[in-house]
Parts: sequence; structure tokens; C-alpha cells
Amino acid sequence: MNIFLTGATGFVGSHVARAYAAQGAGLRLLTRKTSSTKSIEGLSAELVTGDLRNAESLREFIRGADALVHVAADYRLWVPDPADMYKANVEGTRELLRIAREVGVPKVVYTSSVATMGFTKTNTIVDENTPVSEADMIGHYKRSKWLAEQEAITAAKQYGQHVMILNPTTPIGPGDIKPTPTGRIIVDFLNKKFPAYVETGLNLVDVHEVARMHVVALDRGTPGERYILGGENLTLKQILDKMAAISGLPSPTMKVPHAVAMAFAFFDETINGKLRGKEPRATVEAVRMGKKMMFASSAKAERDLGFSVHPVYKALREAMEWFVANGYAPPWPQ
Repeated sequence: MNIFLTGATGFVGSHVARAYAAQGAGLRLLTRKTSSTKSIEGLSAELVTGDLRNAESLREFIRGADALVHVAADYRLWVPDPADMYKANVEGTRELLRIAREVGVPKVVYTSSVATMGFTKTNTIVDENTPVSEADMIGHYKRSKWLAEQEAITAAKQYGQHVMILNPTTPIGPGDIKPTPTGRIIVDFLNKKFPAYVETGLNLVDVHEVARMHVVALDRGTPGERYILGGENLTLKQILDKMAAISGLPSPTMKVPHAVAMAFAFFDETINGKLRGKEPRATVEAVRMGKKMMFASSAKAERDLGFSVHPVYKALREAMEWFVANGYAPPWPQ
């Protein structure tokens, strides 16, 4: 099977590429001019330089593929120009799906996000049937992923395109080069730069299992349906405590009210983002998102795709060890 894969140089995408390679698939990987290819070193693959914002230029590279696997997305919780994010995430997805239809690619896997689900401020565990609308999307990243997901659903329902939609929660594991916003939590903890926490919750999932599902999704599941790929539902404090147990480093004990966190994020965005042109460490969007417990159920993916929910300990430890081994943080006390 020949796969055209976007986002292969990213955290999830690199694991997806390796999962397909392990199955003997031929790989054609989309990279940007500015992308580091460190995460896909050693893979037997054809690299294509291009940009989601100019999807039409990718037509001839997509032609002949047995499947388009669209993992790439602009994943930032702060952007100086949101228009670029919508052009990449929404328009790029729409155009890739159109081109795949026109050149006859039989199957598509679209990597969405659990961010498109209908989370609340309570500890409610959501699933694919929890009511949600665009109005529930906080910030440009979530809204752009919501709109992109609607394009995938429309392609399946209206045009009959074979589009499988996967919604990973918060993947963790080795190889988070950038790192992602979640990876930054781990790095900051290891560098003892996490003095306090807010009351929020996440669902953490092993990135290896997320990658495996991208292979499985080509043959199982229902096109046009969403599938949450999640692991353990944990509060931020529980995550920090688990990292403390693994490393022996202290877990923060001071809980900060959301109002204080919001004030700090606003200050950080103003000083670093708007005045200095640097990405802020704390963002208003992240604090607003943190008011909702992002707890989710993967029962549908377990039933339809054979997805496995694993305890997060192994993946969390692997992530921590990888960050230390690659110089993001000093070794913890042994």
C-alpha cells in the first residue's frame, strides 16, 4: 500500500509514519521547507516539500496513492496571525480532500482532535455523541480544528468519500521534538519550572496506540464517524504527582485560581507576544480551555476499531526519559 502522509515531521505524524513503515507501506511524506526531519531519520520514504496553504501543488504527489493520511495541523495556542492557522487547518484540509476525490485516492484518514468534543466545566466524561457546536470552541486552534473536521464529515456524508476521522486526546511518549504544549508541561516539570498548578483535567494517551489506529482505520470503522482515541482521565495535579513518583522530583502543592492564571497569561501575551514578538509561555486561550475538564471515553473506538486503553505510566515515563536523553532537561535523581 502506498501512503501520502502529511505531518510526518511532527510528534504524532512521525509515529504514524513509523507504524505504516512497520507494515511495509510505501511512504510519500509531506514536509515544509522549514521542517526538521530528525523525527523521521532512517525511514525509507520519499520526501515531498510543500505547504498545506498551497494544496493544489501537491496534486501529482497525491495521485496514485492508496490512501491519504492527513495528520498535519497548525497546533499552537497563540498565533500572531490567526488567518494563517485557518488557511492551513481548514482550507488545507478541504483542498486535500477535494484533490483526493479528483485523482481517485480510495481512502482517507483525517486526524482531528478531542478538542472538537463538547466538554463542560464539570467532570463529565464526554463521547462522540455529546452535544457540541462551533460556539463551544475556545480559541482559534479549537475552532479551526472544528471547522476542518466539518469538512471531513461533509466529504464523507455528501460526497461519499471514504474518510475515517480519528480524535486523539493528548498523546504523550518519546519523540516530542518541538515540544507540543503537553510536552512543555513535562519539560517544565523536569526543569523545576512548575511551582503551581490550576484545577483542570486532561485525557492522556500513548502515542504508539494512536499511531497504530491510523493503520487499523484503513480497514475498520465507518467513514464519516468520529473516533476518540484516549487513555487515562487525570487532573493536572494527578499528572504532576505521577511525574513526581517517576522522577523523585517534588510535585507542586500550590493551587492557583483561574483568575490569577488568566491575569498572568494576559500579561505574558501582552509583553512577550505583542511587544516582543515571542511565543508566550502562558496563553489566555490555554487558561480558558483549562476551565473545562477534558475527560473523554474511547468506548466507541474500542468497540469498532479494536483500540486499547492503556495506563499512562509507561508512556509518561518514556516521554520523560526521552526529554532527558535529548537534552531538554537534566537527569533526575536516581
